[in-house]
Amino acid sequence: MGERVRLVVVAGLARDATGAVCDQLLHAAPGVEVVHHDLRGLRDGVVHRRTRTTTDESAKTLELAHGCVSCTLREDVLPLLARLARRAGTRRIVLHLDPAVEPEPVCAELATLADLVRVEAVLAVVDEGTWLADATSELCMDELAHRGLDVLPDDDRGLAQVAVNQVAFADAVVLTGRAEDRWTAARTAAVLDRLVPAAPRARPDTGHAVLALLADLPPTALRGRVEGAHAPLLRGAPPLEPDCGVVLTLFTDRRPFHPRRLYEAIDVLLDGVVHTRGRAWVASQPDVALWLESAGGGLRVGHAGTWLATAGDETWEQAGAERRTKAALDWHPRFGDRTQELVILSHDASPAAISAALRDALLTDEELAAGEATWRTFSDPFDDWRADAGTPVTDSRKDTA
Repeated sequence: MGERVRLVVVAGLARDATGAVCDQLLHAAPGVEVVHHDLRGLRDGVVHRRTRTTTDESAKTLELAHGCVSCTLREDVLPLLARLARRAGTRRIVLHLDPAVEPEPVCAELATLADLVRVEAVLAVVDEGTWLADATSELCMDELAHRGLDVLPDDDRGLAQVAVNQVAFADAVVLTGRAEDRWTAARTAAVLDRLVPAAPRARPDTGHAVLALLADLPPTALRGRVEGAHAPLLRGAPPLEPDCGVVLTLFTDRRPFHPRRLYEAIDVLLDGVVHTRGRAWVASQPDVALWLESAGGGLRVGHAGTWLATAGDETWEQAGAERRTKAALDWHPRFGDRTQELVILSHDASPAAISAALRDALLTDEELAAGEATWRTFSDPFDDWRADAGTPVTDSRKDTA
């Protein structure tokens, strides 16, 4: 296999700002191809594609029979990237994502091109003046549409989810714009320090400044690698002390949650919280790990696979070495590897109150002693995910508007 072409993925809510970063990468080094698919016509089954080099530019309107982001990836983006990677003289491809697109699912699809391209970096473009407000927005519905960023009518993501997820998967952050006051700038920096602690940040004064970011990535950078639901929750040694009211809280406990009380406590993960992610053990589903993830007023609940404590040999063999080692080190004589592990990044909430609300949702001593046969009879608002064992993550939302 020959040398693979480098691929940089650029994501962000501001179309002009992400475009400017792509422009700088285009002119900062020779042999660069910039690819952008404008999804604003996707509702009508139309995508406008633009490819550029320093000497040439082409545009094409694509008609997709089943218009969706996944269709665009499979039917045009991936084949196009493969062709460009094989073209003589191509040294780097810059994939400019549309504002409503999150980089993680895109990179999951890019894995099919691993023999042709290697993800050099995922860059998140953040407007210092507006990103924190977007990332902490509490409204659940229609925000993307109000901002002109919706992709399809059934896209129920909130603006905060897109803003947070674009940054959380990034290897480096490009700062644009300016906060109106030092307090907003300091709070934004405090959130970024905890959301992506290992990601270098810079302002794109020149294209070479962006290239310097690419050269400054730490060895732990994901570079497009999608981790499983049982990967470590704290990467990059984030600061644990408070800063400007921004706090990172790690909630752990060996007892299972009571499903109804956990559901009633969910708001504590949404109010005054930038981001929550982690694994939960619900008593009524003792074999299954649930994945909880929130941003702003939006919540995602999904199936994170089977706990090793209740799994067969095949699951143990398929689990990565890191997960097996962690399970062995933390193994409980009764519960095995089943545990609660949630990381909560808050900006306007009491960490003590969050932890207390979650602790109150755990089984009591009496409930714990009743055993798993009784736990399975508990009323379970999360029961919809019991049938989705083959689905890694299922979108949902608790109405907090």
